[in-house]
Amino acid sequence: MKAENTTEIIAKHSVAGNGLISILEDIQGKYGHLPEESLREVAQRTGRSLVEVYGVATFYKAFSLAPRGRHLIAVCSGTACHVRGGPGIASEFIQRLGVRPGETTPDREFTLETVACLGACALGPVVTVDGHYFPHVKKAQVKEILEQAKAGLARISTADDERLFPVEVSCPRCNHSLISYDDLIDGLPAIKIITAFDHKHGWLCLSSLYGSYEVSSEYPIPEGTLAHFFCPFCHAQLLGGTQCPECSESMVPMIVRGGGVVQICPRRGCKGHILDL
Repeated sequence: MKAENTTEIIAKHSVAGNGLISILEDIQGKYGHLPEESLREVAQRTGRSLVEVYGVATFYKAFSLAPRGRHLIAVCSGTACHVRGGPGIASEFIQRLGVRPGETTPDREFTLETVACLGACALGPVVTVDGHYFPHVKKAQVKEILEQAKAGLARISTADDERLFPVEVSCPRCNHSLISYDDLIDGLPAIKIITAFDHKHGWLCLSSLYGSYEVSSEYPIPEGTLAHFFCPFCHAQLLGGTQCPECSESMVPMIVRGGGVVQICPRRGCKGHILDL
């Protein structure tokens, strides 16, 4: 790790008046975990005790003190999943990966975790891999799930994947449609908004296919960067109160035509998204 990266992150949030959690989120976004050296520098430069910084870093599930693997597997251990065979699913992952929950395989390919709830009790036993949900999992599927993860779960066909479907959205403040028929992504009119990050300000187009992560922007947004989204018509910031289930950042809400709200994470590279109908 480069010490100047942590210094820059702390300085940026000090100017913006953000708190400790925002600083730690950016550090983890940069390194994939919270290095000990970074925690010590945060404590020193913010005037907090190392105990306080460590306490926050270990309290929130989204933070990790050790490097995680390329793929994060979460097996639900909640009551609904437990009674449907969740412990057996977790045991199968443990056996095939050779690691316990909270550990990472020696090749840094997989990190295995068990969580109290994944918010999909009716689909138990539930497993998520890199944010992708696998419902009603059976032991025989574990090998296939691992193979799919290695092949790349993000590689999806927008043409025939039934999990993807178009949504038409509008600004939650002025209700103006955010669909641009002059900009196409995945062969469909894109969602066009304004984004601001690192002293840059320009347009951003998102795929209108719910579940697709294709984007196009005026300025390249670095991985892990937290961007701010604005309506191009009323210029209001698109900011909601729901936290991202992946990184705990505040989600960006947009109204779905026909009734409902779609929320996406504003952190580049995070795949957190929620659809309420």
